[in-house]
Amino acid sequence: MTARIADILATLNNAAPFTLAESWDNVGLLIGTPAQPAHSILVALDPTNALLDEAIALGADTIVTHHPVIFKPLSAIDPAESQGRLLARALAHGIALIACHTNLDSTLNGVSDILALELGLSDIVPLAPAADAPAGTGIGRIGRYQTPEPIDRFLFRLATLLDLDRVQVAGLLPAAVGRVAVCGGSGSELAPLALRLGADIYLSAEIKHNIAVWAVENSFCIIDGSHYATEKPAVALLVDTLRQAAAISGWQTTILPSSTERHPFASLEINQQR
Repeated sequence: MTARIADILATLNNAAPFTLAESWDNVGLLIGTPAQPAHSILVALDPTNALLDEAIALGADTIVTHHPVIFKPLSAIDPAESQGRLLARALAHGIALIACHTNLDSTLNGVSDILALELGLSDIVPLAPAADAPAGTGIGRIGRYQTPEPIDRFLFRLATLLDLDRVQVAGLLPAAVGRVAVCGGSGSELAPLALRLGADIYLSAEIKHNIAVWAVENSFCIIDGSHYATEKPAVALLVDTLRQAAAISGWQTTILPSSTERHPFASLEINQQR
């Protein structure tokens, strides 16, 4: 049985309802038609020309990403510009592009749930619960360790999960960690809430300067794990969701995570000797 794009959309909507997306967001089918078949799906965080190259090389006809390929209204599509080139090539090759963005952030068992679970937390609840939405939905998560973790053990868990050898830290690292708040992706504004709810550490990304200064002033530990690393586990989540649906429905559809996507930032060692 061949899945259609409509089937893929229904599966994703069931796991992370598109209605949970923020009003400013753009999710769902952004290129393609619901009736077209989905023989091979490539899953990644970011819709890039490199990802499209990978899809073409694999023969994939569908791309599912966390971040949307079209975020703001377009006034023009110029193939000489990177986004225009991506859109033009996707259309030329008949490749559908689907986004699961803030709906996957907010849904139960979404982006921040994976972070919290992989860190070994229990009693996980939304950091900022969604209004007028099912229980368990909202942005960010907060949970605890049954027995407080020594900071070294916690940092080892963190480095393993994020696949990073260094992170930015603002404020004071606690000797032991009992409660942890997390928000995959950009979550600077939730830091004060994490402190009020009793978190010992807040893990997120794109922490603003003023929030970092506030953390220092309040002796509260914030860890900036980078946008890419804190959301990368969502790729496996999307792959598992689609593979489970394929197995249940009997779709003859290949579903693969990107093998070429990499962190956009690289560490650069600067020699200050002249």
